[in-house]
Amino acid sequence: MTPVLVRQHLPHAGQTPRADLGARARDWSEIQERMLVPLYEAVYERLGVGPGTRLLSLGSGSGLALVMAASRGAALTGVESSSPARLALARERLPLREDRGAHARADIRLTDRLPTDRPGARTPPYTLVTAFEPIGRVAGDTEELAALLAAATPLARRGAPVVLVGWGPPERCATTAVLRVAAKAADQDRGTIRLRPALRDDLEDVARRAGLRPDGSGRVACPFGYADVDSALKGLLSTGLLDTAVAATDQPQVEKETAEALHPYLRPDGTVWMPNVFRYLIARIP
Repeated sequence: MTPVLVRQHLPHAGQTPRADLGARARDWSEIQERMLVPLYEAVYERLGVGPGTRLLSLGSGSGLALVMAASRGAALTGVESSSPARLALARERLPLREDRGAHARADIRLTDRLPTDRPGARTPPYTLVTAFEPIGRVAGDTEELAALLAAATPLARRGAPVVLVGWGPPERCATTAVLRVAAKAADQDRGTIRLRPALRDDLEDVARRAGLRPDGSGRVACPFGYADVDSALKGLLSTGLLDTAVAATDQPQVEKETAEALHPYLRPDGTVWMPNVFRYLIARIP
């Protein structure tokens, strides 16, 4: 089986210096990644993630969701190919089975591509597949995720749940208004990846294309809270959702416009608070 790279669903237009990529990965790890903790907790609780779980996490980022699954006793494989810097941060957080130290965990594996070992006597199939990176903001993200799932699901057992995540309705996601700044700027640069509104059936469409059977869904409130505007800018830039706008104009201009868009969510104490709702779909492997 040819190794399959996991491509990140968020756009990264233009060339970014290696040092900036490292800083942005750190901003993601320290500021932005925690915003989806309520989602991770809700999914893990609903599916009873624990010692009997073998988890395959697609687009595992800097590993916070993996840490939470490991704390429940799950065996896990995290796949992150879009950002070597995020993968390096995950390796700092989690003891790896390829390490030979006394404290290495044999049931944790981090890699930059899908495993090539098919389920068999020595390699039990995965019992859960997650794709926690939300879709529904970038043109083409549903097609990419469907293709990735089609390659990943043969590694899991029949009937195993596959969790997909998307942005909720625009009227329930305050961040949507801020991201319109990126969409407005990106319109100046024809032919780049475009931001789009989330669609009601995005997740079901992906499941159908990947040959999966929908089997339940839920919504989780995941507010984006920041210590100040500067922290909010770093966090939002770390997602990659503003990259197209930066490529179409320049980063100082995008930061200026984004800071202005954050004003309605600025509290008297200087913190920034944006209510958001994310939707998850549980689909089953036939």
